[in-house]
Amino acid sequence: MHVVIVTGLSGSGKSTAIRVLEDLGFYCIDNLPVVLTPRFIDLCENSEEEITRVALGIDLRERAFFADYPAVIDEIRRAGHHVEILYLDAGDDVLMRRFSETRRPHPLAQGRSASEGIRDERSRLNVIRGMADEIVDTSDMTVHELRQFFMGLTRGRSRSGLVITLLSFGYKYGVPVDADLMFDVRCLPNPHFVPTLRARTGRDRAVARFMEKDAPTREFMDRLEEYVRFVVPHYVAEGKSYLTIAIGCTGGRHRSVMIAERLRRALADLAGARARVRHRDIAHV
Repeated sequence: MHVVIVTGLSGSGKSTAIRVLEDLGFYCIDNLPVVLTPRFIDLCENSEEEITRVALGIDLRERAFFADYPAVIDEIRRAGHHVEILYLDAGDDVLMRRFSETRRPHPLAQGRSASEGIRDERSRLNVIRGMADEIVDTSDMTVHELRQFFMGLTRGRSRSGLVITLLSFGYKYGVPVDADLMFDVRCLPNPHFVPTLRARTGRDRAVARFMEKDAPTREFMDRLEEYVRFVVPHYVAEGKSYLTIAIGCTGGRHRSVMIAERLRRALADLAGARARVRHRDIAHV
């Protein structure tokens, strides 16, 4: 059975993720007591209905979560089920804005400010965050974008052992929190300073030609591709489900986008893995 556990910070989009997984055919339960999880999995496995995919939403409302979490996950895996842990994260300022917009109190605020509740929750969830198979930063995602992201995530996972997300971003908008590997490409010539290229993006062939005509840039990209092609099979052998490779430039529109697209093509033939691209800041002007 394929078991997806959705956890993370309050306000990060867990409810939306659960609804998306339900639309994709997962049998979903939110806030199931952790100690009952193995029993619930057994019931699904022995059900007259054919239940092969289950999604569980677990958060701070389940107080036993922290103490029992590792042992319960191990028990489910020993029973032969495939368990994936998705941790949703977001910046403190984004979470505070969401709580303000919905007028809902933070579950750990208890008479304190939302910011204090967020800091407390983040501290408590650090261990769980470290155990996650995939960390998803929802800071810059609308509800619609989050839905599309999870649809792509789950469908991609069903087709390959390792899903690689090539994430382009701009350092001026903040470093992504969900990166496993991060590469800074601000050392390369910047198309932003070429008037005819400024309004374009790294997806445009003109931008790619500008970068590829520079010899040090070509060497940089060749070495980066060689390194990534070397390490990815090791992640596959380890059994990792998700790998996020972040590529950052100043604004996230030209250099990082072009290199992410080129890496996707370079990884297209790797066995046991599927690469996809996400351009976080490409819409910023």
